[in-house]
Amino acid sequence: MSCDLLNKFEALSISAPSLTQEQKALEAQWDSVAKSGNIQGSFEELNLHLRDHTFVLGTAQPTVSDVTLFEHVLPVAKELINSSKDVKGNYAKYRHILRWSQYLNDLLQLNDLTLNIDLDLPREVIEKKKKEDKKDEAEASKKGGEAAAKKDGKADKQPRGKPDEETLKKLREEAKAKKAAKKAANAQQAQAPAQESAKPSPGVIDFRVGFIQKAIKHPDADSLYVSTIDVGDEEGPRTVCSGLVKYFPLEAMQERYVVVVCNLKPVNMRGIKSTAMVLCGSDENNVEFVEPPAGSKAGDKVFFEGFGDEEPIKQLNPKKKIWEQLQPHFSTNEQLEVIFKDEDDKAQQIRKLTNKNGDAFKVASIANACVR
Repeated sequence: MSCDLLNKFEALSISAPSLTQEQKALEAQWDSVAKSGNIQGSFEELNLHLRDHTFVLGTAQPTVSDVTLFEHVLPVAKELINSSKDVKGNYAKYRHILRWSQYLNDLLQLNDLTLNIDLDLPREVIEKKKKEDKKDEAEASKKGGEAAAKKDGKADKQPRGKPDEETLKKLREEAKAKKAAKKAANAQQAQAPAQESAKPSPGVIDFRVGFIQKAIKHPDADSLYVSTIDVGDEEGPRTVCSGLVKYFPLEAMQERYVVVVCNLKPVNMRGIKSTAMVLCGSDENNVEFVEPPAGSKAGDKVFFEGFGDEEPIKQLNPKKKIWEQLQPHFSTNEQLEVIFKDEDDKAQQIRKLTNKNGDAFKVASIANACVR
């Protein structure tokens, strides 16, 4: 962050507010976005957030987090308002970011941003179609269709009689094509149950190395940590809730590498959306992290042997129970390495969790652990 901006802000007579646990979680989230350098990837999210908050942490006055983000937002905001294309559209789409940016620009006396306050912007309203409107549209469409049909009927009306040979040939070809299409559709439907019953491959799960940048206790759940984890996404780190308070002190959750499952469906956990899951091994009494090998980096692909070339599914469908079918086959061996063993596999092949270098992923001490 620019020392000049920070010095200007600290010289102002603004005392730092006392933050709640939820505000501390927001602080970690937005500071990570600023550090990622990809502010444009979070522009719409920030605009939506500022629609309901005057400042990024939901405080009554600006904080260092506002100034940190503002430094990255300012050049993008200037580009938006100085663009020769759809300036009015840019103002309307990002009105909350621009309002916030103008305030901080004036507060810090930068004179770098001047908004056109005379623009006539549309109201920010999300309208739903009324049932009457939909009914009127349907009736209008129906009447239009009937009118077109009558018109076409008059235009195409010809004396009745036997069609010529060319017409008959065309009709036969169309009937033959319809019959073939129906036969192909029936064959595809017959194959579908067999495909659905086949057990999914572990290659569909998106395992990655993650780096926990910061973790705090969940403000509304005593058993949960809220972590900010870099998993290599262009849009920045993810927010992840983990029920690990009972097993790890808070200091053990800071600045460490872990393995993360990245394509489970996001879930709300006591008001905070969790977008991934930290992979651990456990027995009846203990829980241990699955540890990445030395030299690992955030975003490194992790997979079971033999499935490294397979592309993971973008998001696992909870209705298909893919994770539930595969997870019971994850465990650790006597060497504490994470493995996949399918009891239904005739070859009884054991596959280790690995990376492109062939390194093993282990837990600290639990053999035959349940891994999830």
